[in-house]
Amino acid sequence: MSELIAIVLIVGYTGFAWKFWNGYRKTNFTRSTVNRLMLSLLWPVLYLTNKPYRQNFNKALKGK
Repeated sequence: MSELIAIVLIVGYTGFAWKFWNGYRKTNFTRSTVNRLMLSLLWPVLYLTNKPYRQNFNKALKGK
């Protein structure tokens, strides 16, 4: 059962990072590959702790 939970968490983490990476151009973050990579990898921490990031993350996912 714990293996299944781990797989679901990894797939979810990767899926949201991928969607953010693809929707990054819709955010108001600086356009650089390093910035894009760091914000994509750290999305869970930033999403929970930073309101402006959360708003931009939602823009990237929704396409607005």
